[in-house]
Amino acid sequence: MLDRLLQGTTLTERVLWGVGLFTASSLVSLAAVTAVLVSLRPNYFRDDAPVAPWPRAPVLRGLWKVAKNVLGLALVGLGLLMSLPGIPGQGILTVLIGIILLDFPGKRRLERRLVARPVVLNAINRLRARFNRPPMEL
Repeated sequence: MLDRLLQGTTLTERVLWGVGLFTASSLVSLAAVTAVLVSLRPNYFRDDAPVAPWPRAPVLRGLWKVAKNVLGLALVGLGLLMSLPGIPGQGILTVLIGIILLDFPGKRRLERRLVARPVVLNAINRLRARFNRPPMEL
């Protein structure tokens, strides 16, 4: 299918399409990472932080869990890909957001280990400061 889509295009046009798609996906990824990290409450990574049960209807809660876990797995995979050398993007932060969305035993411990890395915590807190949000508490 991709061959049919690119049929009749020059190498320059293909490269420009690739650069355009790469730039667009990087901007969407950066916007999503920013939105999630800025919207988290400051005590999210603390052990005693309450988790809100949402939505209240059991069927909607089940559908929400499935959708949330599928999106979380996709973000973890995308983040791991962006963590490779030569591939720009917010790799570790995208993995972190994917993990936040996933439901599995030991999730909180893993989140705290990732966020406790000084480079990650400083990046998150600088981003939150730009949007006048309080720093994350560990």
